Amino acid sequence: MKTTVDIPEDVLKESIRWTGAKSKREAVVSVMQEYNRKRRMAALVGYSGTFADAFPTNAEIEAVEAGRERGHFGEKRRRGATPRPK
Repeated sequence: MKTTVDIPEDVLKESIRWTGAKSKREAVVSVMQEYNRKRRMAALVGYSGTFADAFPTNAEIEAVEAGRERGHFGEKRRRGATPRPK
């Protein structure tokens, strides 16, 4: 997506230096990706301590997945198949 942004020259030069980017575009994309990654990590940290004392066992995970593979009326669905509209 093309957009026009007024970025201070010193901030852009510093971003190019820290990212090792070859172009302004590459530097901006790299910085945005890093920002988004850090925000996702911060959101995950917010979940810390909210799970049960122990992680679910493999059998428990497979039971949940098996339930998802069944449709609304108990019929077996193909993996990745979307349910038919009603």
